[in-house]
Amino acid sequence: QVQLVESGGGLVQAGGSLRLSCAASGRTFSNYALAWFRLVPGKEREFVASIRWSGGTTYYADSVKSRFTISRDNTKNTVYLQMNSLKPEDTAVYYCAAATPYSANPRATMVDYWGQGTQVTVSS
Repeated sequence: QVQLVESGGGLVQAGGSLRLSCAASGRTFSNYALAWFRLVPGKEREFVASIRWSGGTTYYADSVKSRFTISRDNTKNTVYLQMNSLKPEDTAVYYCAAATPYSANPRATMVDYWGQGTQVTVSS
């Protein structure tokens, strides 16, 4: 059974940092993009960042470029999202996702597996 388990969310002040983790299990992800999306009530789910499991190519939404960094540890089957210089508008539930075939900017409809989500709240 495939599982994506997120951790690391919480409450932080504007300008602060958080690191989200996504532990993946249950299959290999050779041709997958492992991605982070976020959801704010009343808005559509928004792509944040992705990393190609094989090769490590990364891609970011313009809204987070230069502030967020996505990475992976193949030995731990874990993907990370380091979030720096956080802003109140980054407040959302963040979801880890696995999408195939690989696309740098996967649509939510391409996602095969979702995590349960982790809340990130940035106070002003």
